[in-house]
Amino acid sequence: MAEELDPRVTPFRADLAAASLKGKVEAARYAEPVRKACRVPAAPIVKAPDGEAAMDDQLLFGERFDVYEEKDGWAWGQAAGDAYVGYVRSGHLGEAGAAPDRRITALRTYAFSRPDIKSRPDRLLSLNAKIAIAEEEGRFVRDAEAGWIIAAHAGALDETVSDHAAVAEQFLGAPYLWGGKESLGLDCSGLVQMSLEAAGVAAPRDTDMQEAALGRDVETDEAVSGLKRGDLVFWPGHVGIMLDETRLIHANAHHMMTAIEPLREAVDRIGAKGTPLGRIKRV
Repeated sequence: MAEELDPRVTPFRADLAAASLKGKVEAARYAEPVRKACRVPAAPIVKAPDGEAAMDDQLLFGERFDVYEEKDGWAWGQAAGDAYVGYVRSGHLGEAGAAPDRRITALRTYAFSRPDIKSRPDRLLSLNAKIAIAEEEGRFVRDAEAGWIIAAHAGALDETVSDHAAVAEQFLGAPYLWGGKESLGLDCSGLVQMSLEAAGVAAPRDTDMQEAALGRDVETDEAVSGLKRGDLVFWPGHVGIMLDETRLIHANAHHMMTAIEPLREAVDRIGAKGTPLGRIKRV
C-alpha cells in the first residue's frame, strides 16, 4: 500500500514511519511526532540529510514541524502547514512554545532587539511567518524568540486579504529560488502558496498538487481568452497567476525572478520547449 501514498506528504521510510501510519505502511519501526518550531527566518526542507541535497520546501519562522527522528544534526519529519516531508537541520528548530497568534502581513519586516526602530535588527521575517505575542509596547509587539516587531506588520492569523493577485505583485522582482517561499526568493508554486495563504486559502506545495486541489476548471479557447484576475494558469511543472485577462505574474527560471509578462508570450515561449498549456483554475 505504501506505493499508493505520496511520499512528499506521507512520513514513511523503509526503516521508520509515523505511528499514525501503522497498519497502512510497512516500516521497521514507528514513532510518535515531537512538535518543533522553525527558529530561523527560513529553513530549507531537503530530500536527504546532506548539505548538498536539493531544497523542496521551506519552513518560515514560527511554522511547526513534526519530528520523527533526529540524527547527526538533522531532523526528519513533516511540516504541519503544508504537510511536506523531509529533513531540516536540527539547529534551525526549537521548542514549539506558545501557539502562534499572529502572522507577518508585510512582504518582509525586521524583528528588533528592543521596541525601537534604531535598535539592533535581529531577524528579517517574511510574509506569512508565524509569531506569538508575549508583550506589547507602543507600536511594537514582541515574540519571545524573534524579538520586537512593528505591530502593523503582524496581523491576526485570520486576517486575510481579498485579492491574492495583489499579494503576488508584492513579490515582483524577487529572485527565483527552487523550493523557496520566502520574500527573498521563491519558486512558482511557492508564489501561489504564499499569495493564497495571505488570502485565507490553504494551498499544497507543488504545482501538480495545486492543480488537483485548488479551484474549479475554467474553459477557454485557442486564444486563451476570458480569463480573470486571480485565475491560476498551469503547465506541467509550472504555474502562474493572472493579473487581468492578458497578463501573468509568475516566479520563473526564464527571468530568474518573479516577473509579469503577457500570457500569450509565456504560452508560446514555454510551448516552444515542448510544454503545452495545461489547465486553468479559478479559486
